Amino acid sequence: MTYKILNTRAPRVDAIDKVTGRAQYTDDLSRPGQLYCAILHSPIAHGRILNIDTSKAESLPGVKAVITGKDTGTIKYGVSPARYDETILCLDKVRYIGDEIAAVAAIDKDTALDAINLIDVEFEELPYVLDGIEAMKEGAPQLHEKYKRNICAKVNWNFGDVKSVEKDADVVRTDKLTSQMQDGAFIEPQAILAEVDGSGRLTMYSSTQAPHYIQRTLAMALEIPLEKVRVIKPAVGGGFGPKASCSTAELVTCKLAMITGKPVKMTFDREQVFLHSRARHQFFHTMTTGVKKDGTILFLKHNCILDGGAYASFGIATVYYAGSLLGGPYRLKHMDYDGYRVVTNKPTSGAQRGHGAVHARALFEMQLDLIAKELGMDPIELRLKNVMGAGETTCNELYMSSLGMRECLEAVRDKSGWAEIYKLKKTKRGNNNHKARGIGAACGFFVSGAGYPIYRSQTYHATVVTRISETGGFAIVESGAADIGQGSDTVLAMITAEVLGISLNEVKVKSGDSDLSVDLGAYSSRTTLMAGHACKEAAEACRDKILSSVAKRVNAKQTDLYIEEGLVRSRKGEVDFSGIREEFLQEHVGFTDHPTDEYLTFREAARIAFMEHGSIVGTGKYKPPKLGGSFKGATVGTSPAFGCSAQIAEVEVDLETGEVDVKKITGSHDCGFAINRTQVEGQMQGSMSMGLGEALMEEIMFDNKGSVLNRNLAEYKIPTSLDMPQLDSIIIETNEPNGPFGAKEVGEGAIMPVIPAILNAIRDATGVQITELPAKPERIVEGMKKKK
Repeated sequence: MTYKILNTRAPRVDAIDKVTGRAQYTDDLSRPGQLYCAILHSPIAHGRILNIDTSKAESLPGVKAVITGKDTGTIKYGVSPARYDETILCLDKVRYIGDEIAAVAAIDKDTALDAINLIDVEFEELPYVLDGIEAMKEGAPQLHEKYKRNICAKVNWNFGDVKSVEKDADVVRTDKLTSQMQDGAFIEPQAILAEVDGSGRLTMYSSTQAPHYIQRTLAMALEIPLEKVRVIKPAVGGGFGPKASCSTAELVTCKLAMITGKPVKMTFDREQVFLHSRARHQFFHTMTTGVKKDGTILFLKHNCILDGGAYASFGIATVYYAGSLLGGPYRLKHMDYDGYRVVTNKPTSGAQRGHGAVHARALFEMQLDLIAKELGMDPIELRLKNVMGAGETTCNELYMSSLGMRECLEAVRDKSGWAEIYKLKKTKRGNNNHKARGIGAACGFFVSGAGYPIYRSQTYHATVVTRISETGGFAIVESGAADIGQGSDTVLAMITAEVLGISLNEVKVKSGDSDLSVDLGAYSSRTTLMAGHACKEAAEACRDKILSSVAKRVNAKQTDLYIEEGLVRSRKGEVDFSGIREEFLQEHVGFTDHPTDEYLTFREAARIAFMEHGSIVGTGKYKPPKLGGSFKGATVGTSPAFGCSAQIAEVEVDLETGEVDVKKITGSHDCGFAINRTQVEGQMQGSMSMGLGEALMEEIMFDNKGSVLNRNLAEYKIPTSLDMPQLDSIIIETNEPNGPFGAKEVGEGAIMPVIPAILNAIRDATGVQITELPAKPERIVEGMKKKK
């Protein structure tokens, strides 16, 4: 099918505002008489709070309020109701360096910070544990009474019958991969502005990914009715997952606004971004995989320990995702998984791009390469032998309504020249005496939106309200969806314009406001499929009302009329629109923009519909069908659709220093259907950049007391433009039947193959198998020494 708006490279609807500086981020907002919030963070990793003296802070001129845990209450909150374990401010214990003890509202930021330094806290220091494996041992310091051996969630799955097929395996490998905690490194720190109106209604502006969930948490934790809370997301400078849950900063800023009756604002400094964290867990993966000599994968046994810091946050979902998303994209009939999410005295981890599955995928794809080497097979041929296709179901009951894994692999193989490069001897790959070239491949697999909301509910996952201007000139789309830089506003505008048959600049999108509609947020690569469905339905309702009114006036069937390029046309020959045109002109005497085309314009048609119906409003909604299997935890990992990726990385390694220079990444992604081709490529390239950083340089470092050592973007290394290789992006379209116009995810899934493709290329160049991330030069040099 040919489209006028969709599948093009239309510019983003927010592009001009962002490049000219007109876009308003939360920190750009201010209110007359606003106060400034500051938070007192724990200086120790674990301890009982014996006493808090706020008297000096309260007496400081300019301080309007000081709050501690006794003011904010005992209500527990978190992400999953099954693991609520946080209070707004610490009550009796602190559990990591950075835990929040008190908050201040003052007339300016400097006064607020001075007041924080005047608060005296008396602690009884307690033993602490900083290692996830040590935390599970008997006798380790316990962070929470309810988490025995510090395990806040565990998964024990057995699919198929691994034991029955182990004897049939010709090659069996056991390998390990350990990662470090990693940060989202978004450019915009978290920022909040809260105010209470005359009726007592709380409005909070926040750089959040999930206004809906934040609204619910604020209402619950602050003990106010849900309808008395409004959350608005201004422009956001990146989220990647850590901004998807409610923070103490949001809660105390709102609490202080309620106490003082004044607007209260807070913006994190970069140190606080690292202390709040909610980013990538530390993973300890062990996998045993068995295959037959022809390359058929027989079984996988997988053990994973996740160090998630002091609180549960998204951890209960993370530990499930780490296992469930290995069910695809290969035919794997037998899989055992044991996962443990552990708490330690470090900043809390949460969800980050490719939630839970990135490092599990990295180890599995590395292991496939090692198995291919043992079998003497081409690594891509091994993968092609095992890939699933549309219509198949994984061992853990995930149904592939579409899956272009084979197409992705073949595309990168052919585009990169894999066959020629892989077969060349290393001496002919441009090597010199101290540098070696390598090439590596990997695949990825991810959800297109979570199948269920975080809380138990039959709620719609997305609703959209679209209204046609009473003048007939444009459409207004109202959505709760959160555009955090990924371009979802542009997707909704393009879908609306295509359905209504008008130009993109005739669609205005209002989004990220809990008052507009329900949308669960920007996470799990859900927005295009879910909000897109609702948006399409709302636009179709408006279009049908307009065409119905026109059909009545011209004595035609509604189904014979359609709108294209802003004009109403008929599939059954000429239609006399002169009566409608005359009425429109009479209403607009003196105007100079009268329509002159022989066809009826959208503006005229919409105005006629308004005359009949009043305001033309269409509503749309979406929630997935019933998903999931019959086993415990089956809902996590379910999705109405699954995306997949393949990538090939080419690297050059300095054999003396271990420095890795990634020369090129060729990537493909099955997005079902590209609503906006440029944005799909942008998401793919963003994933390549982020994955490159996590593979080679990114890690949060701690001292032996649990303090973050590299709590800024000078010392926490992320890729810059100078580190980026040539990126080739290939869009694969398989027409997902459950997606709007056939579309599905790309935002998170494209990061899955990046790390293993690079690590496989490093091993190809040096012979060094990476067992600990990131693959820093010193680790590679040490590996080469051990190899020798």
